[in-house]
Amino acid sequence: MSESATFSTATLALHPVSPQEAADRAALAHLAAAYCHAIDRRDYALLRALYHDDAIDNHAPFYTGPVDGFVAWLPGMMANWAATSHTISSRLYLIDGDEAEGELATKAYHRMLDGTREFIAYGRYVDRYAKHQGIWKFAYRSLVLDYTEDRAVEPRGAFGTEGAALGQAGADDPVYAQLPRLRADRAARKAQPCRRSV
Repeated sequence: MSESATFSTATLALHPVSPQEAADRAALAHLAAAYCHAIDRRDYALLRALYHDDAIDNHAPFYTGPVDGFVAWLPGMMANWAATSHTISSRLYLIDGDEAEGELATKAYHRMLDGTREFIAYGRYVDRYAKHQGIWKFAYRSLVLDYTEDRAVEPRGAFGTEGAALGQAGADDPVYAQLPRLRADRAARKAQPCRRSV
């Protein structure tokens, strides 16, 4: 979009929210949550379905380019971590019809394979979204890094984990044993050939 493009009156200022805007905001919040789940549970079929076919993902300096390349690159990068946890703490959306922009504060936790160190990235997802056939997806996703932490940690299980359901990176995570609808949803994607988004 050119700098001279005409923008709507979408604003971060407080304003009456229409039922359509409320529905759009809820759909965009679900999109953000589904992204975090897909990354942490390494559900790459779900992740791909969250982007439009011509979407760009910018995780510079590691990867910048088309979404299919991002999804192909991600398993190798994620193989470096025993566990990850991506969370969104705040969301700002500007919605303009079937297009929107968002700034989402994020914390991305990473535990090394040997479990002795953790790396935590704090930043913001800077997104552009498009709604096609009533469905919001990413058109562009970029990570702005604000700061990081890198520190030694106690080995997993060192305190208070006896009898706890311990998280796993992929399909063996306890969430799939405890939530049958979530398990069936993942299984349905796995059973289908890789489909491009609508």
